[in-house]
Amino acid sequence: MQSRIIVDSRNESLLSTHKVLRNTYFLLGLTMAFSAVVAYISMAMNLPYPNIIVLLVGFYGLLFITHRLADRPAGIFAAFAFTGFMGYTIGPILNMYVTNGMEDLVMLSFAGTAIVFFACSAYVLTTKKDMSFLATAMFALFIVLLLGMVASFFFQMSALAIAISALFVVFSTMTILYETSNIIHGGETNYIRATVSIYVAIYNLFLSLLRLLSIFSSSND
Repeated sequence: MQSRIIVDSRNESLLSTHKVLRNTYFLLGLTMAFSAVVAYISMAMNLPYPNIIVLLVGFYGLLFITHRLADRPAGIFAAFAFTGFMGYTIGPILNMYVTNGMEDLVMLSFAGTAIVFFACSAYVLTTKKDMSFLATAMFALFIVLLLGMVASFFFQMSALAIAISALFVVFSTMTILYETSNIIHGGETNYIRATVSIYVAIYNLFLSLLRLLSIFSSSND
């Protein structure tokens, strides 16, 4: 009787994990599509890139609201508001590259982001490896990135820009591995929070690859 209860409990936990994973990827797909539509509208209307205050308030404010509402149905709308805002911010950036005839860099960055995301997700889902050990390294890397971004305001050096972008690629890749592992091992039970975390990782990964390709392309000219 006791063994049956244990088996039933494990099956219930497994079903719950699969549900969170399925809902996460479904919502991620929808928010990515919505973000792309907003980015296209932002490009078509030639909207300006938001100033630093609007960017920080919009990013952290909507992120905070999404996390606070993650356990309620309203959290889904907050997630769309957040990813929509991020789509708006990426529109002017893409416009700059397209205007300068660098569409190939955008496509390469998109392809690279897709490859990294699917490779990391497939690896974790296939091996079921616990990536919780990455947490400490991710925290240390976050501090380094924070200091690097502050330094970039005072020192306009291409080497620093390359280093920050490269570290963002590493950090974003680790985040995708960690978050996916966290879901399948029951560490993350809320698909809205998981969706937003992976979305931010993909967003940063795409822009970082785009910056790196742009820097290396300029240096070769």
